[in-house]
Amino acid sequence: MDTHPLRITAHSLLLRDWTSDDLAVMQELFDDPDVAYWTPLETPFDQATARCYLHRAHQARRSHKRIHLAITADGQQAMGEVQLNLTTGSVGYIVGAAHRGQGLAARALRTMTEYAHLAVGLTRVILEIEPDNYPSMAVARSAGFRLTDVKPVTVTDKERTYDLLTWEHPAPAS
Repeated sequence: MDTHPLRITAHSLLLRDWTSDDLAVMQELFDDPDVAYWTPLETPFDQATARCYLHRAHQARRSHKRIHLAITADGQQAMGEVQLNLTTGSVGYIVGAAHRGQGLAARALRTMTEYAHLAVGLTRVILEIEPDNYPSMAVARSAGFRLTDVKPVTVTDKERTYDLLTWEHPAPAS
């Protein structure tokens, strides 16, 4: 996998690399109480944090560990993020508060899942979701993921301990 600018178009979305022009919108999208609660992102998410996050995202892509892409409709205004962990095959997503309720998370998840199967060659893509994160579970179901019987993983982050359930999406049959 190269590190040329990545653009994935499907489901009326264009997923693209984050750039330094996105720092203000990253702060707006990620400095949100819901994002702080459900994700391991640093809080508060200020400009300095945004710069560090962008640097780490670019570094992760160069080292073939993760792909972080802005969710857009037209390649311009970012409305959220979808990321693929190339080591674990897991996907994560965030949609900014102003953009929720439009099906963006499910469409971005479908797009990244298709990319993971077809372009990256992953036979299985997973999500890790807390049992009481009902909106995220609805997104998972909408994108064709199914809850597995894998034992929940217990995580402690930001002084909070919680379980993560594993959802999976197998590669389409050839």
